[in-house]
Amino acid sequence: MPGKKLQIPYIEFPGAAGVLEKQGVMAEINEVNWPDFSYQPEVVLFCGYTSDEILLNYRVKESHVRALNNEINAEVYKDSCVEFFISTGDNRFYNFEFNCIGTSYAAYGKREDRKLLDKAVVSRIRTESTLGNKAVSTREIDSSWELTIAIPFSIFQEKEFLNPGRHTFYANFYKCGDELPRPHFLSWNPIRTEKPDFHQPEYFGEISFLNKHP
Repeated sequence: MPGKKLQIPYIEFPGAAGVLEKQGVMAEINEVNWPDFSYQPEVVLFCGYTSDEILLNYRVKESHVRALNNEINAEVYKDSCVEFFISTGDNRFYNFEFNCIGTSYAAYGKREDRKLLDKAVVSRIRTESTLGNKAVSTREIDSSWELTIAIPFSIFQEKEFLNPGRHTFYANFYKCGDELPRPHFLSWNPIRTEKPDFHQPEYFGEISFLNKHP
């Protein structure tokens, strides 16, 4: 059953500096679900949307960074990675994954039958990182990094995304780093499985997109 709920506001002028922080909604990605992976980076997320795109701004403070994967649909979960999974409520869902330099990975389907989105489609996702877009070898970091993401609604095949303000969706947000010196698997909504596994739509929280004029 869904736990946490998040209402995502409409953003009028998304290109303005700091607008997502001021007009969006904040969520903390702070659930440590598996005791064997207790390291907890500091992760906050600002969300909003426009008529065309879902907007996400992740802000991360962690002990190490890594971004060795720099091609679309590469194994970014092994790097310093943030993720966003979303569903209309059935057993199919999208998983969007991004390393700290903005390399994108996207797939769709049921938990046991997933297919990568075409690279041409994934390339329409816009990302901007404070670390730039060049590969980063594993290193300690003494400052935070930030990744802004814009996911076009046109990527989604379900009719609900044509008018998102009229529907309820189910989602989870994550931070991971499978091959970092301190592996971790954080989520926004808690996950109750024995081992780390983000592909658990039954543990998605509830999200809604607020209409332009409530």
